Amino acid sequence: MSFFSYQTLKNILFQLNPETAHTLTGMGLKLAPYAPLCPKLFKNHYFVHDSMLEQAFFGTTFQNPIGLAAGFDKNGEYIKAMPSLGFGFTEIGTITPKPQLGNARPRLFRLKEERSIQNAMGFNNRGAEFMLKQLNKVKNFDYPIGINIGKNKLTSEEDALNDYKTLLETFKNAGSYIVINISSPNTPGLRDLQNEQFITDLFTMAKAITTQAIFLKIAPDMHPQDAITLCKSAVDAGASGIIATNTTIDYSLTPNAKDFGGISGALVREKSYELFKAIGKELHDKTLLISVGGIETAEDAYRRIKAGASLIQIYSMLIYNGPVMIKEINEGLIELLKADGYGHISEAIGVDWK
Repeated sequence: MSFFSYQTLKNILFQLNPETAHTLTGMGLKLAPYAPLCPKLFKNHYFVHDSMLEQAFFGTTFQNPIGLAAGFDKNGEYIKAMPSLGFGFTEIGTITPKPQLGNARPRLFRLKEERSIQNAMGFNNRGAEFMLKQLNKVKNFDYPIGINIGKNKLTSEEDALNDYKTLLETFKNAGSYIVINISSPNTPGLRDLQNEQFITDLFTMAKAITTQAIFLKIAPDMHPQDAITLCKSAVDAGASGIIATNTTIDYSLTPNAKDFGGISGALVREKSYELFKAIGKELHDKTLLISVGGIETAEDAYRRIKAGASLIQIYSMLIYNGPVMIKEINEGLIELLKADGYGHISEAIGVDWK
């Protein structure tokens, strides 16, 4: 039996507007670290720390490979609660230089039958200055933290590079790694920046500003060869790795989709995997790859690992399954590794291409 009945909590939250439910959940996570014994009890139950899963990247130890994807903790307010849910790392944001409200409501929708989410949030966040203050509060918190950054909605494509410069300078000494987000479908023109020239200019600039590990996050709707070419350009220009993929705008996946925003969750699982597989085949031995998109089981995660992923991220499926899913994935990965005769996760990374 689960440590607590997430199903009961979900039934209550699913009676509410999705954004209201998200806000209430966030309030609970913000307060949780201050509740006597609560974080410790939850972490003891959900967090899996096994030497088979522990890895070190860019001077940071990841005690397990399952992390929270960007979009949930937009303002870095729940960082201390994430280990209690079982996550080995977290990614905050997307953060923009200036605060912005995001798109008009309603902008978050549940696709319950498909176990998916559709969002058109539009990088709603409190801005870089607020985020830096949040990160300073957890400066001595020994836990991997990624910072996902994006341009403001009103910033033109011509001036986009300046937004990323501002953000890189702001966070150059914060967190464990930085993610360049040019793949959200909810900021007009953002995906147009997914071109070789902009990527080369961006990462060349980034490497001159900071020694932080910097990742590129790409969309699942790119043609595989275009995605590979773009990722290679990023790596050649200094990117530390690739995160694949963001949400999809392939509304043909379900008749229940809105005609705006991005879809995540079970609906994007295969689409995300197919693109990741193509990227993994080309780049698994050249850079660090993080896979995200509809991952729900240990088998899902292991499939991405064998295709080249060193780390895995979860978001939408957490909403449908609760934190016990994170524990089950990590424990399941240990069993799958043992069944294949591996003593450590690193032995399985990219094995499909060896």
